[in-house]
Amino acid sequence: RNNKYRRQLQTPTGTVPQSHQSRQPPGNIFSKMGVSDDVVQPKQAEAVVQDTIIHLETTKDCLKPAKIGFVGSGNMAQALLNGFVNKGLVEASNVWASAPSDRNLAKLKPLGVHTTHDNGLVIQECDIVFLSVKPHLFIEVNAGLSPIEGDHKPLFISIMTGISIEKLEQMLSGIVQNPRVVRTMPNTPCMVSQGCCVYCLGSNATDADGIIVKTMLSSVALCEQVPESQLDGICGLAGSGPAYIYAVIEALADGGVKMGIPRQLAQSMAAQMVKGAATMVLESGKHPGQLKDEVCSPGGTTITAMHKLETGGLRGTLMSAVEASAQRSKELGK
Repeated sequence: RNNKYRRQLQTPTGTVPQSHQSRQPPGNIFSKMGVSDDVVQPKQAEAVVQDTIIHLETTKDCLKPAKIGFVGSGNMAQALLNGFVNKGLVEASNVWASAPSDRNLAKLKPLGVHTTHDNGLVIQECDIVFLSVKPHLFIEVNAGLSPIEGDHKPLFISIMTGISIEKLEQMLSGIVQNPRVVRTMPNTPCMVSQGCCVYCLGSNATDADGIIVKTMLSSVALCEQVPESQLDGICGLAGSGPAYIYAVIEALADGGVKMGIPRQLAQSMAAQMVKGAATMVLESGKHPGQLKDEVCSPGGTTITAMHKLETGGLRGTLMSAVEASAQRSKELGK
């Protein structure tokens, strides 16, 4: 089964050196890219990531031998799945998705992915499995899984809010010995390749597993590795954050309509303004406060409007929203 997908990774500069070819135990998906994590040291790993990313950009053929699975097919799973397929990172025919009903699966079938109501089938068939059910349902889902047959040992990537790596490893050990787990926190703009995502490695996950996860998620998001202790806070900031900004865009558009601007124009202008302001923060290197000051002329319209925002508690309200979401994330993991 493993030999079916194993092949040498081709890069624009040639092939991966012989020392980087697969010597992994069966089931390690990194070996199917022609790289062995037992020989990938930190400096080597960086070079491999660089070559892999270049390879993805030029031929989009790096992860295609692997089968990717999603246990749970809600909004976040759909965002990632659509992003991976649309970017050409994986072939739709190599993707499996499960859900208890056809409501979400019907949205995925047009992509050409395999759909099923059997979570166990996804885990048995796939090399990389995204755990994307709602956190409070995972205990029930996990209890319904049978031990994996043979030497198949998939990499589990959790996008479930609040459930710690320790708890995931404990629960998954019932179906596979020493489960390899990576915990992530993506957001829905991954669907349009404009997401932001963080990840942290479990005790059994390897550096090579981290390379695989970063390569996949970097194709649809700004992606960074962080300590697990930061994930709840990042959930409050970036995981829930798009909803805050959607509310801001809607409110700004409403303000434009109140001032006589047609609804569609007001919404488009508000959305583009937010996109442009975000790009200024990311590309200018300036502090947001400095950029704000550059718009506020003395005695002008913008500083007058900023006074209204400060009176309404905009900053404090947003900070409280991040805090509330982070606290809820912690609660969901208990």
